[in-house]
Amino acid sequence: MGLFDRLRGDENPRVAFIGIDGVPYSLLTNNRDRFPNFAALADEGTASEISSIVPPESSACWPALTTGVNPGETGVYGFQDREVGTYETYVPMGREVQATRLWDRVTEAGRKATVFNVPVTFPPQRDVQRMVSGFLSPDLEKAAFPDDVRDYLESIDYRIDVNPKLGHEADKTEFIQDAHETLDARFEAFRHYLETDDWDLFFGVFMTTDRVNHFLFKDYERDGEYREEFLEFYEKLDDYIGRIRGLLPDDVTLIVASDHGFTSLDYEVHFNEWLREEGWLSFDTDSPDELGDIADETRAYSFIPGRFYLNLEGREPRGSVPQEDYDAVRDELKAMLEGLEGPDGRKVVDRVVEKETAFRGDHDDIAPDLVAIPNNGFDLKSGFKADNDVFTTGPRNGMHSFDDTSLFIDDPDATIEDADLYDVAPTILDLLEVDIKRSAFDGASLV
Repeated sequence: MGLFDRLRGDENPRVAFIGIDGVPYSLLTNNRDRFPNFAALADEGTASEISSIVPPESSACWPALTTGVNPGETGVYGFQDREVGTYETYVPMGREVQATRLWDRVTEAGRKATVFNVPVTFPPQRDVQRMVSGFLSPDLEKAAFPDDVRDYLESIDYRIDVNPKLGHEADKTEFIQDAHETLDARFEAFRHYLETDDWDLFFGVFMTTDRVNHFLFKDYERDGEYREEFLEFYEKLDDYIGRIRGLLPDDVTLIVASDHGFTSLDYEVHFNEWLREEGWLSFDTDSPDELGDIADETRAYSFIPGRFYLNLEGREPRGSVPQEDYDAVRDELKAMLEGLEGPDGRKVVDRVVEKETAFRGDHDDIAPDLVAIPNNGFDLKSGFKADNDVFTTGPRNGMHSFDDTSLFIDDPDATIEDADLYDVAPTILDLLEVDIKRSAFDGASLV
């Protein structure tokens, strides 16, 4: 591996991590002939399917992956969270992540980190050598640090994200072109800074993969109209991974990983409408549009993806479920979820996870009481409009999955058995020979 040797004259090992948001392991292994660079990385290193986290949603997954701890420690449970003691909600950003990021540990050890396009990192930190925030950043000018990074990225037409609205069109041609252009610019930025030999940790994420999967994954799995275009996009990703691997110096270990898997989407399930129809959720107004409009008699409400909160006395401002009834009411809701069937007669939910099983830490006071993990095909939504059917279809035909998450380590001695996202951060730090306390992580090193 590598076109040039060490240039810095020290003996510190380095790591390049490339994130491939939402890429399922089965996609890469079932098409080895079309993705030869992923195949080579697996054959010459170590690769396996791993598990994501509860819930398998990017805004929760990336903080967990980059800290090695669960949402009870990171304080981020999904794209939308609620304030303690209120019905107010907010979209978590980088400053809401309460656990220590792995690049902060690298910096504290006197080493250098370059961080690109990681979701939930806006605004960019000023205490790493360079950072470009990813998903949820308002624009490149505010997302890039320092200024010379922003100037370079503007010169190559770097995009923080694709335009997802294009995916809503029946003709996906423009969306696919936008996805290619976004991927091209991301690779060019990665290549440029990977070849700048002043980092110990390079951490960059391709998120365009998640976007393509949301709008084209069923085409791939079920031989749809855009199946070939989908595979051609991934052939380009494979080529870029191969080129990245080829340019890395010999003192660098490459890790490639996704944050969750993907599968085909058949139905969107609007759980707040379901709760309303089942008599568990009611509103004070005929046109609700936020959590604060729920009525006092509400027993439960939901956030995406499949997070359920009891309207608990002493915790929610207008709580209706007495503390002494918590277990019984939660068990009742869990049983209802486990028995729910979709329009095709299939069970909607694979399993329901209790709060105390999935979350622990200083920030579990805003944790959901239950998290439903769906069966393939059922994408779990919430919504407070009270004007949806429970089961609908939309422009997206792909959805996240808990299993089938990807991990590739360019080290034949790594051991990936029963691994999950929490193992990635301690593995990177171990490879970098940064001293860590095992107790600081929910995962463990795989090398």
